[in-house]
Amino acid sequence: MKRLFGAALFVLLSAAPAYADLTAFLGRTTTPEARNNKGFAIGTGLLIVGFEFEYAATEEKLRSAATDASEDAPAIKTYMFNGLLQTPVPIARMQFYGTLGGGVYRETLSIDSGNDGTNFGTNIGGGAKITLAGPLRVRVDYRVFSLRGTPRQSTVQRFYAGVNLKF
Repeated sequence: MKRLFGAALFVLLSAAPAYADLTAFLGRTTTPEARNNKGFAIGTGLLIVGFEFEYAATEEKLRSAATDASEDAPAIKTYMFNGLLQTPVPIARMQFYGTLGGGVYRETLSIDSGNDGTNFGTNIGGGAKITLAGPLRVRVDYRVFSLRGTPRQSTVQRFYAGVNLKF
């Protein structure tokens, strides 16, 4: 009985193999104006739980005269740490996930530098990693960011697609 209990305990406490992946992406931040976004993410995961660090940079978009910044979209850089819940195995070559995280953002606008800011932000979203061949996948993702402090826009949405390498 002790051996059976010991074997069961060993199986339950043994770590599942960990995997890592790296993503380089291009996308669009849609709030308040659509503009380009690029970045990378590196993560690791067990069976259904994963963690990642993500860096993203959104370009600014100037629409107004130099004296009025109210219609302009600032550049935003985000540095986020995220937790992921994902399907344990791909379904029809797609691994779906949901994500929640937080980190730091930096917002700048070249014509209104007096209101630039750095603060804390959170994000929630989801997506899929679609297997192409071997460790090569395509990743599609949607996120909603909640920016704290005094950002020009407190809620920002982003879509992206990228190349993902599983190793």
